[in-house]
Amino acid sequence: MAYDSFSRYYDRLMKDAGYDERASYYHQILQNNGIDFGILLDLGCGTGSISVRMADFGYDVIGVDASVGMLNCARDKTAGRNILLLNQPMEELDLYGTVNCAVSALDCINHLDGIRNVKTAFEKVSLFTEPGGIFIFDVNTLYKHRNILADRDFIIEDDGLLCCWRNTPGPGDSINITLDFFEEEDGVWYRESEEFTERAYDTDTLAAALEESGFEVIGIYDDMTFDRVKEDSARAVFAARKR
Repeated sequence: MAYDSFSRYYDRLMKDAGYDERASYYHQILQNNGIDFGILLDLGCGTGSISVRMADFGYDVIGVDASVGMLNCARDKTAGRNILLLNQPMEELDLYGTVNCAVSALDCINHLDGIRNVKTAFEKVSLFTEPGGIFIFDVNTLYKHRNILADRDFIIEDDGLLCCWRNTPGPGDSINITLDFFEEEDGVWYRESEEFTERAYDTDTLAAALEESGFEVIGIYDDMTFDRVKEDSARAVFAARKR
């Protein structure tokens, strides 16, 4: 998953993602667990939208992403800020030292290829997180994959840009996603495409992987709330403490 094409359009298509609210939510979870400063890992940082907002809260941010295209966008966005960007897959995370906390926003974990790779990524985060540090991430749920995404197509429009988002069910609870981008320039429409797969896991499986990786699960929330995740929640937010 290179995201080479997607990276060029990502911010335009995700401008309503509520980054301000999401960063504030993560900051609140961290504060509730005694952390409001120190080094923060933004795992799967993409174009850096969460990174810059967490830096504004006073954290020293390390942004990690497997996509060079995404990081090029993040480099422009984070220019002049004390944010370190690293090109690494989540399951090959290798930092120079430890962090106080880590976040992973907007279903990055769903992009990992199978629960073994998920656990490997958790183990890497655990390795570089100080005891007592907090790890927060969200995932698209089984409910969302089965009832919202599966076999459904979406059209997203922006000025001079059209995105056709097609979801095709794959093995298990995976979704194969095909994005076709159509961009108008001087009366001519140009097309680019991107394909990737997301995989959903039940909350018990993810919680067990966290526990086996050295974390204690302290909360599994319905997205952007402190309510327990529900059967029909589209996104679940996990908060875990490094033992």
